[in-house]
Amino acid sequence: MTAEAPSLTFERVFASPSLDGPSPRQAKLSPDGRWLTLLRNRETDRERYDLWGYDRESGEWTMLVDSEKLGSGRELSEDEKMQRERLRVGNLKGIISYQWASDGTSVLVPLDGDLYLAGLDGSVARLTDTEESELNPALSPKSAFVSFVRDRQLWVGKAGEEARPVTPREADTIRWGEAEFVAQEEMDRHTGFWWAPDESRLVVQRTDESPVGIVTRAAIGATGTKVFDQRYPAAGTANAIVELYVMDPDGQNRVKIDLGEEADIYVARVDWAPDGSAIYVQRQNREQTVLDMLKIDPATGASETWFTEHAARANYWINLGNDYRFLDDGSLIWWSERDGFGHLYHFRNGQWTQLTSGEWVVTRLAGVDQKQGRLYFEGNADGVLERHVYALDLDTPGKWDRLTEPGYVHAAVMDDKAQSLLVTRSSPTQPSQTYLADTAGKRIAWVEENALDASHPYAPYLASHVAPEFGTVAADDGTPLHWMMLKPDMEPGKQYPVLFYHYGGPGPQMVDRAWEGALAQAVVDRGYIWFVLDNRGSANRGVEFEQPLYRAMGGVEVADQKAGAEFLKTLDFVDPAKIALYGWSYGGYMTLKQLQADPGLYAAGIAGAPVTRWELYDTHYTERYMGDPNKVPEAYRAANATENAAMITDPLLLIHGMADDNVVFENTSELIAKLQGSNTQFEMMLYPGQTHRVAGEQISPHLWNTIFNFLERHGVTPPE
Repeated sequence: MTAEAPSLTFERVFASPSLDGPSPRQAKLSPDGRWLTLLRNRETDRERYDLWGYDRESGEWTMLVDSEKLGSGRELSEDEKMQRERLRVGNLKGIISYQWASDGTSVLVPLDGDLYLAGLDGSVARLTDTEESELNPALSPKSAFVSFVRDRQLWVGKAGEEARPVTPREADTIRWGEAEFVAQEEMDRHTGFWWAPDESRLVVQRTDESPVGIVTRAAIGATGTKVFDQRYPAAGTANAIVELYVMDPDGQNRVKIDLGEEADIYVARVDWAPDGSAIYVQRQNREQTVLDMLKIDPATGASETWFTEHAARANYWINLGNDYRFLDDGSLIWWSERDGFGHLYHFRNGQWTQLTSGEWVVTRLAGVDQKQGRLYFEGNADGVLERHVYALDLDTPGKWDRLTEPGYVHAAVMDDKAQSLLVTRSSPTQPSQTYLADTAGKRIAWVEENALDASHPYAPYLASHVAPEFGTVAADDGTPLHWMMLKPDMEPGKQYPVLFYHYGGPGPQMVDRAWEGALAQAVVDRGYIWFVLDNRGSANRGVEFEQPLYRAMGGVEVADQKAGAEFLKTLDFVDPAKIALYGWSYGGYMTLKQLQADPGLYAAGIAGAPVTRWELYDTHYTERYMGDPNKVPEAYRAANATENAAMITDPLLLIHGMADDNVVFENTSELIAKLQGSNTQFEMMLYPGQTHRVAGEQISPHLWNTIFNFLERHGVTPPE
């Protein structure tokens, strides 16, 4: 480390302003395209967001809504707190979502459980003022109505008038207009009502939670304990019963939608045809191996199967997504893994045309310009470590153009007509930047340049910034596994400890050429190597790469991470006796399984909020990969991280938030009892009042100081 660079502490990593620079959220273009709006966090409080607007004509930024001035500070309802946990924004304050009115003159803003309509002229009208929270607020497509969920009912009001409930108040186990728990947590579906394009009708979900088992969840806080009887559908148990109804905006003329004879299904997505002539429902079977696209008659609720999507392989599942678009001509752009990789298809007149192909994946459909017949998407056609924005013409499938610059990981969103690109990118040496581009990818204007100049919060630490190295190791079947490594300033002949960070489960890709962030740099500043490896089962490598987790969690991914550890031990600058594991959630589970599988291979392990027994986790996630525990109990026994807890002989630190409603605390309490019952020593740090995301300006550094104090006590330290 050079003398000019101060050491990066955990306290500074989590303080304000963020060392990553500004991190705008939910960037949107106004309906007329003139305004760009986004949520921007404050320099003095990195977790509080206000609404800002950029006038593309004047080139000026304006704060449209100041969350501190407007907010009431009222405590959110338990339902809204849980919804925020599902959205992974439970730690954020101020404004976390908003919606443009169709005329482009105002924005609907939820804040502190109430609703406001903010005009571009600076006016703000308060729409609700209640003790209860207004959940899932939405303006209708033409902004004639405001709709939201309150106290398990859907409420609708004409603009300028009081809203009223349009669905009945039933038993406490009946909810109208809300997505059920597993839809929010696992399906990325967070709403339970959908307006017709002309506002004449809307589809509303009715959820009966009575079959779902009750988990008595103790939210243990610093000064007391609250007990919640939470309806939690654990693997192998009953799900909520979901029904759909079509009704008028006032709740009249209600018609039930025919979802089929089998009630034990998942309603994955609901969409109206662009002209309102049909409703499309994606119905997934309980095993998640078949998805039917139902076409519904809005007048009668009668349904027919438009097409059926099957899992791409035997012993595999269907990955849900939002990468589809219904076009005005009645056709559909659709994402599928049917050829072994996630690609785009055009379904028209009963025929499928594959638009993209190859041993790479489309990661997002960004937009469709129907007038020009041009489609925009994200993917990794240029290598799995980068993600780019591409465009293709519908009449020339198989040919696409890359619109973004090599060396970055990109993401993009577009306006409804796909006239502008809003691109976010980062690299190992550049924190996240956002810019507005034309449809050829040419940058029009910076939204957030976030340049690493002398005024940037990270500037004092640039001199010691370490760019990661990348490489691959071979799995036992020869599959290349990508790794990333950040190395401290090392002296020749000395060996250094490793913090081996992992997730391991299905979904996230951990290794890419994006900005790694200040946390990894702080670990490196302490004299540790930061190492990450993507095992089989992680995303964006295709079906064959993900499939080995099927009914075998805690198996192949443990072996792949072991290959990473064995690779590390071959490096002359790595201390082979000082490789420590760290993971959270599925990563916490992985820490336990790795310590059990290979005693002595690792110097120590930190397991944060681990799943310890998969029967305790929810249906949609767990059964997708593991099957029904009533039918394949042997798979669950093999995946169990509690049963063989006594096999852990290396130092173990357990961490868990005591109000976690995702990986409930029972996971850790069962493990604690097992460890104590077998006289197996371990250490523990529990966080009262913290949920699955144990975080905060003081809590986060406390957590990381706890981890490194633990490592130091067990001799996992840099050379002197």
